[in-house]
Amino acid sequence: MLATLDAQYEPPGRKYFSETAIPKLYDQLRGEITSELKEANFVALTTDMWSSINMSPYMSITAHYVSKDWTLKSKCLETAFAPESHTAAVLAEALQDGLQAWGVGEEKVACITSDNGANIVAAVRDLKWPWISCFGHNLNLAVNNALNKEKAKTERAFGVCRQINGAFSHSWQRRQQLRKEQEQQGIKKPLSLITDCATRWGSKYAMTERILALLPYIRRVFADDRSRRTLPTISWQDVSVLEAVKEGLKSVSEFTDIMSSERDVTISSLLPLLHMKDTLKEKDTDVKLTADIKRTILEQLDNRYDNDKTIQLMRTASLLDPRYKAHHMSAADLDYIRCQLEDEMVLFWKRDTPRPPVRVTDEEDAGTTQPTKKKKTLGSLLGTVKPAVVATPEQRAHAEMANYLQEEVADGETNALEWWRRNGSRFPFMAKMAQKYLCIPATSTPSERIFSKAGNVVTRYRSLLKPDKVNMLVFLSNNL
Repeated sequence: MLATLDAQYEPPGRKYFSETAIPKLYDQLRGEITSELKEANFVALTTDMWSSINMSPYMSITAHYVSKDWTLKSKCLETAFAPESHTAAVLAEALQDGLQAWGVGEEKVACITSDNGANIVAAVRDLKWPWISCFGHNLNLAVNNALNKEKAKTERAFGVCRQINGAFSHSWQRRQQLRKEQEQQGIKKPLSLITDCATRWGSKYAMTERILALLPYIRRVFADDRSRRTLPTISWQDVSVLEAVKEGLKSVSEFTDIMSSERDVTISSLLPLLHMKDTLKEKDTDVKLTADIKRTILEQLDNRYDNDKTIQLMRTASLLDPRYKAHHMSAADLDYIRCQLEDEMVLFWKRDTPRPPVRVTDEEDAGTTQPTKKKKTLGSLLGTVKPAVVATPEQRAHAEMANYLQEEVADGETNALEWWRRNGSRFPFMAKMAQKYLCIPATSTPSERIFSKAGNVVTRYRSLLKPDKVNMLVFLSNNL
């Protein structure tokens, strides 16, 4: 068809896209993001490691910052090829190289979020960057430890759930019958069964909840099944165990997705969550299994956030969030965080406030001119004009903090960054600190999301993509 329309026209081929179109688009978008990073006062990072389908190792780096219009930005910077042994020294050098490639100074790094791997923790410690462990990983470990502690009580019930999933996953007729059973009860969007994953506690909760929701329909399908195969049976004891597990994990599952968000402030909610005695409080109606699961999760989370620097970071972020302020810390803790924050505000002001240049004329330089006398006004003659009092940076920082804490806490549904966009002009010193701390992600989920997209780039049909092409394609798929 193209030859008929225009015999001289040559459609773009693989080399055009690989060598011209993709690099051009990459350079254009990279330039735009570089300009945004240059304007940002502070940048928070996340990082993680990943192996492609051909077992090539990659390291991701994502940047998070608050723009001038108080919008939380999340950008994929690098999906860097990391063929060397992943020692702390190698990872530290890779992180430094990644920042230098984007022109981001280390003094801009507010914090880096990662998992609890010994090598990455040691690398960040060597770089002397602020670090916080991923809340998602910690919660996963806490829940799995709580379930493993009750393994003797839950193992049979979970095993039956997996057998039920297997009975439906290997039979198209049973799946169709399960769908029809729901439609006959007026369910417009029939549900399907969910299989759990050993490394994701949320999938185990989802499997439990779905089995309980579909249990009446599952029993009808099994009752009508005419095959001679032995089908799994779920007893009332299994149902009791599953209901207890569901009740124990329900409150935790409700905020997991929220804490993994890249568009909302999350770091400031960590301290309130660790004080969630009401959320995971043992109720009088809780059975023993439910109460034990809740208690173990709280204990595990407390143990994973007992580092002094981590606690100080969480308290600072919580204080700068108008929804929480000082509600989750003692008076002594508030005084300490307040003093630290005021000192930091002053240091930032002294570092970034330009000093006006003093102009000296040739005559003044030569000492030949006399200083010009200021003409007196009527007010100065009558003594009604008072000299202007210029507050020091220390006084301004202290006054801003006092006024901020005197105001009422914002509603829980308030957008923290939107609040600062409206009120930042009243608290200019504190607004800079809010930009620094509220951009920190509570989880390293952004890096894991990158690898989910990278898995769709480096497929078994494209396993020979070179690392630089992988970096470009993953960068574009995440940032466009």
